Amino acid sequence: MNEFMKAAIEEARQGLAEGGIPIGSVIEYKGSIIGRGHNRRVQKDSVILHAEMDAFENAGRQPASVYRECTLYTTLSPCPMCSGTTLLYGIPRVIIGENKTFHGSEELLHENGVEVLVLDDTECKELMASFIQGNPGLWNEDIGV
Repeated sequence: MNEFMKAAIEEARQGLAEGGIPIGSVIEYKGSIIGRGHNRRVQKDSVILHAEMDAFENAGRQPASVYRECTLYTTLSPCPMCSGTTLLYGIPRVIIGENKTFHGSEELLHENGVEVLVLDDTECKELMASFIQGNPGLWNEDIGV
């Protein structure tokens, strides 16, 4: 596992420690992290602060030329909102820790020319399985069920 997915997992663990949903994300540009975040819907009473959205927010304003050279790392398959933001800013690659717990909008990304790689990472799956078992209502809220 590379350092960027490790950083995304660290973000997921931080979110869990804060009482939130354990999903993390980082945005990598030319070998450096320019944005990192974790799902903070619970912590911030937010409807949109999924991990990817938090990472975008923390990256700050970037020119389109920067985003076109970035890779988005996320511990869980991105939902339609997060996939749409990825497309809006032209990010060409998305590396996903796992998509067994939730299969997001990967097809939308593929259809729009984004390279998608799913790692099927055990640690990412275990984080989510444990969380969902103990918090099924919160999990269903997060995915709109």
